[in-house]
Amino acid sequence: MRGLKPLTTAVARRRTEALLLLFVIAIAVFGHAAAGLAMNDELPPNLAGFTISMTLLSLVGHLGVRRFAAYADPLILPLAMLLTGLGLVLLHRLDQGYIERYNSDANAPGQLMWTVVGVAACLLVLALLRDHRLLQRFIYITMAVALVLLIAPAFFGADTYGAKRWIKLFGFSLQPGEFVKIMIAIFFAGYLVVHRDSLALTGRRFLGMRLPPMRQLGPIVTVWIVSMLVLVFERDLGTSLIFFGVFVVMLYVATERTSWIVCGLLMAAAGAFVVGSTEPHVKARVAAWLNPLSYYWENRPAGVTSDQSAQALFSFGTGGISGTGLGMGHPELIAFAGRSDFILTTVGEELGLAGVMAVLILYALLVQRGLRMALGARDPFGKLLAVGLAAALALQVFVVAGGVTGLIPLTGKALPFLAKGGSSLLANWIMIALLLRISDSAERQREADTHGPAETTITPLVSAEARPGGVGEREPLGR
Repeated sequence: MRGLKPLTTAVARRRTEALLLLFVIAIAVFGHAAAGLAMNDELPPNLAGFTISMTLLSLVGHLGVRRFAAYADPLILPLAMLLTGLGLVLLHRLDQGYIERYNSDANAPGQLMWTVVGVAACLLVLALLRDHRLLQRFIYITMAVALVLLIAPAFFGADTYGAKRWIKLFGFSLQPGEFVKIMIAIFFAGYLVVHRDSLALTGRRFLGMRLPPMRQLGPIVTVWIVSMLVLVFERDLGTSLIFFGVFVVMLYVATERTSWIVCGLLMAAAGAFVVGSTEPHVKARVAAWLNPLSYYWENRPAGVTSDQSAQALFSFGTGGISGTGLGMGHPELIAFAGRSDFILTTVGEELGLAGVMAVLILYALLVQRGLRMALGARDPFGKLLAVGLAAALALQVFVVAGGVTGLIPLTGKALPFLAKGGSSLLANWIMIALLLRISDSAERQREADTHGPAETTITPLVSAEARPGGVGEREPLGR
């Protein structure tokens, strides 16, 4: 009977996932109906189609995970589907306001199409990538493609709203930075698995910290330079922050040396100060961040042409604790950005602080599941890849939410799953596929260790040879 235990575990996980997906469908359909009743005193005419779409997407996603990753974490797919469903509800609600006020086109149908493409891409990755460790063989090719995509907007991109982050070809637009965050996580995971010992054990002590030697500073200096070049030539603050932040987080996790965090923070602060003081677009965003209400008056700072930051603060203030009610606010006053990075203000105005906290908790749960599977993964590459993907998601949510709420300057990145954007939605669903694959592999290995003929030794993130002083402080190799 011992052979039945893994099957029972897989079935239990998928049953939990199915029940959560039913709850997700109910929330999305209820939200869409509530918004329609609030705005038009009647149910939305497309409520049946919306219900069928959400049901089919959830069903196909569940069956795909059951077929290709039966042991995967049961919370990942429902969390991603819930955020995507809430995004569709908000876009349907915003479309009516934008059409009435600006006579603009509807974006919700296009977002639904990209959701279908994203879920299909997720299942395709699960079907083709049966072992995440195969990605480790192509880390340099992956990084080469990532660098090409990263610098392409500087030469072939279109200048949209002050930043060059899109490539427009043959009538289609692509935001390569959304895919680069996945590629750099794959490359850094493979690179740090090979070089973690040399990065962790060498260096001299200074003020209680072991600083890395100059030859080991090469990778972090190179990544810092590339991120600064992106910031200068493409004026894309969000991508450069995520690119550099993911590397520093993964470097710290691989080596457990706080000196890398200190070096990263100092280099990020220095680069941001120089670029923010010299590059006009970034300088204008910093000025707007320091003086958001100046947007509203005639004496606007040089380079400031929008009032979005001030409108966002008004929107959050109007929402208060519980909000005005879904469909009862005026989030369309933020103009074009209300359906992209400023979609969080719709949540703040109509669902209040409670709604904003609920959305942020959903993101936090998704990040937590990524970190949890990093702890459970048996191979170092899987550990670091899960950490990198979770860090990329957390950093993107931070830079978007921080910019909208006035915590940091605006970055212009799309809020994952919620905001309008095909590239963002597709990239985030591919990220979900990788997380599902890592969690499936980790759980299968755990079941094999528990019920198999022999236990498998867990490969530590930093090898035992790299810890001559024990689990605590590392000692130099020569000691």
